[in-house]
Amino acid sequence: MPHAEGVSDEEFRAAMSRLAAGVVLVTAQEPPLSADGPRGEDVGMTATSFLSVSLDPPLVMVSLREGSRMDDLLAEQPLWGVSVLSEHQRAIAGRFAMKGRISDRLLFADLPYRRGEICGAPLLDGALSVLECRTEQRVTAGDHTLVVGRVLAVGFPAAEQSPLAYFRGKYRRLG
Repeated sequence: MPHAEGVSDEEFRAAMSRLAAGVVLVTAQEPPLSADGPRGEDVGMTATSFLSVSLDPPLVMVSLREGSRMDDLLAEQPLWGVSVLSEHQRAIAGRFAMKGRISDRLLFADLPYRRGEICGAPLLDGALSVLECRTEQRVTAGDHTLVVGRVLAVGFPAAEQSPLAYFRGKYRRLG
């Protein structure tokens, strides 16, 4: 059904599917229930709407579906991580993009990662780069929340790999 401006959801999706995008895993850790309690659960989601915003200061932005688990978590947890996925991490992208999936604890169980020293979130081994971020701003945009984060630290676990891309509704390799 077309919107008031005349573009239907299907037309918009088809047009945007022709824009190639990089693929990242956004991660955060739920806060513990008490100050001296056990660490909160790790949460992760695949995103293709991730981009650099500013060099000075270093800012990035991720678009989250409003009311999603990650949107709700980043509304209360200001520290989060990003792993820029390599073409060898296609299965990981699919795993964290599933709707109605099993608990995130099980999704992380067999993945090699290290915890960010600042954000405490899982950062994947084998990623092209990893970023640790702190939320600077949240902006409601239609049915999504744009989360702008200041980059506090970066790393390059597998910088020489090829990137994972998303184009026309599928994960792709470049080249």
